[in-house]
Amino acid sequence: MSRVKELQKYISKVLAEKMDDDQKRAGAVAHLHGVSLAAVMIAKKRDENAELAAMAGLLHDLYAYKSGSYEDHAHKGAEYARKVLGKLDITTPEETEVICSAIWHHDNKAEVDGLMDEVLKDADVIHHSLGDPTKPVKPHEQARYEKLSKEFGFLA
Repeated sequence: MSRVKELQKYISKVLAEKMDDDQKRAGAVAHLHGVSLAAVMIAKKRDENAELAAMAGLLHDLYAYKSGSYEDHAHKGAEYARKVLGKLDITTPEETEVICSAIWHHDNKAEVDGLMDEVLKDADVIHHSLGDPTKPVKPHEQARYEKLSKEFGFLA
């Protein structure tokens, strides 16, 4: 089984155990998988590691869904992701650092951080902005969305 599939299986189990509401759980799955897919596309375009991008996307909000809280979810989520990756033993220490750094930084859309950090931030913005095209772009994501629109050639 691929590392991404193994992680998907684990995440599905966690969400099934921690989220009783079927609709909320479906939304969580859609967001995690949507961000993961967007992260793969961005990573491939930018010549970054698509597999690590997929894993970061799958894990980036898992802590918030598991705990039911978004308070400091990026930092707490990075530490939770480190535990998950250690438990599953599917990444090297260096890969774990790349994934956890991206998760740690993903909530600060105004800052520019490392290459994979930026992949995850941009993937999150794409899913927030394009996941439901009837909703306006979040004000704090507008500048990043406009930059992505130019990079990928879709209308802002």
